[in-house]
Amino acid sequence: MATATMDLRPYQVESKNAIQAEWAKGNRRTLLVLPTGTGKTIVFSKLAEDCVRDGERVLILAHRGELLEQAADKLNQATGLGCAVEKAEETCLDSWFRVVVGSVQSMMREGRLARFDPEYFGTIIVDEAHHVLSESYQRVLRHFDGAKVLGVTATSDRGDMRNLGEYFESLAYEYTLPKAIREGYLCPIKAQTIPLRLDLTSVGVQAGDFKTSDLGSALDPYLHQIAEEMAEHCLDRRTLVFLPLIATSQKFQTILAAKGFRAVECNGESRDRSEVLRDFAGGKYDVLTNSALLTEGYDCPPIDCIVVLRPTKIRSYYSQMVGRGTRLYPGKDHLLLLDFLWHTERHELCHPAHLICESDDVAQKMTANIEESGCPVDIEQAEREASEDVVEAREQALAQKLSEMKRRKRALVDPLQFEMSIQAEDLAGYVPSFGWEMGPPTEKQVGALEKAGILPDEVESAGKASKILDRLSIRRIEGLTTPKQIRFLEGRGFEHVGQWRFESAKGLIDRIASNGWRVPRDIDPSKYTPAEPAEAWPA
Repeated sequence: MATATMDLRPYQVESKNAIQAEWAKGNRRTLLVLPTGTGKTIVFSKLAEDCVRDGERVLILAHRGELLEQAADKLNQATGLGCAVEKAEETCLDSWFRVVVGSVQSMMREGRLARFDPEYFGTIIVDEAHHVLSESYQRVLRHFDGAKVLGVTATSDRGDMRNLGEYFESLAYEYTLPKAIREGYLCPIKAQTIPLRLDLTSVGVQAGDFKTSDLGSALDPYLHQIAEEMAEHCLDRRTLVFLPLIATSQKFQTILAAKGFRAVECNGESRDRSEVLRDFAGGKYDVLTNSALLTEGYDCPPIDCIVVLRPTKIRSYYSQMVGRGTRLYPGKDHLLLLDFLWHTERHELCHPAHLICESDDVAQKMTANIEESGCPVDIEQAEREASEDVVEAREQALAQKLSEMKRRKRALVDPLQFEMSIQAEDLAGYVPSFGWEMGPPTEKQVGALEKAGILPDEVESAGKASKILDRLSIRRIEGLTTPKQIRFLEGRGFEHVGQWRFESAKGLIDRIASNGWRVPRDIDPSKYTPAEPAEAWPA
């Protein structure tokens, strides 16, 4: 066994442990979400090392040669392990290596799969797991049905997750983009909306996204104007531009060169691709245009500007493109992300907001706020401001509904009242992702909710019930108010009781009880503040 040569960061250790915990619990197909640039390959290399130590064979499955080469290189750097290759004419059969990097295009072939015992691999790692539902991947995974499976992806988009939930049983660990930026592992992102309206209403849809052939035609009339805007905003930056077609990418490179940029184009057919990428990284060129060639597996830390001229509805795809510019580099204090006023018939296009917003309402508000600002805006700050705006609007809209709930003669608390009282945006906006989460609450969950004082009839899924019960458990440990205390006191006009201490609420209820269940005259419920302010409570 080779000696490991690379230490893991704290979140990488946590993620590896979480994956192993999911497998130990019986969730044999689990997901890891790590933003581009935070070392997902390192994590699954270390995981593969553990599996090999336990006597297993490991298959690392990917759909592009660059990803397979990257996985093999990182595996060796992180663990000292070598690996066999299952691709084209190369095969791992009879190899003494316990880790195999395999091309899904090769592995999926029936004749090739037939050469493998279904129990040949104990663990399969799927890089870029948002591809896992395709038939090519499913054919391989069905053959090795008994293996543990880890899917690795860079996005936690709810739409993607609902789809991935058709195959994966759980989300083992998620490290968010904002957290990676705050902890200093990725550079901050500033987004700027360019006041150029591009009409996409005539563009068709194929496989859930815009048709690239239509996009090229729709984008063509605007290329000169886009180049002028880029000359104003990123002439002094190392810029990577994504476009829908090779022809469009080549045309735009010519236009940029005429505007004074040192621009170069790269595509899958470029014979000098390696040289072009090396020269761009070294500073010979300041703009690199490409047609979706560099969305995955391309690392160039000096990139400090991303221009997405390949509009998409798929957040994982958008995150991959932007992720090419989030790596740290000396002298680079932020990534500039240029956004455009794409005109579509529906609000389903990815914008910078979709990199960090979980709520569609917050994403729409953030997108509007960035557009109004007219200058580069830090996306974390923009998300906080948009969240505050949305929460304020939502609270106003729900005020009447909550008022009606408080007057209901119910022994149990409506979950919406509980969520709003404790200001739990994550509960109020929860959407189930995996199969078990989408089903109705179990009898055990219903009983536990009733015992805790929550009306189970209004809890629509097992996943939501689980999250509420987890929150109630944490609140008990922290000594915060119970749902029944919330219902009783808010029913008498007291506000945000969910943020009070249990003992503060108990003392007030005892006082009301001793006064014949009437609020004492010297207390104004709308202005009442408990003795211990919420700011002093445990987080």
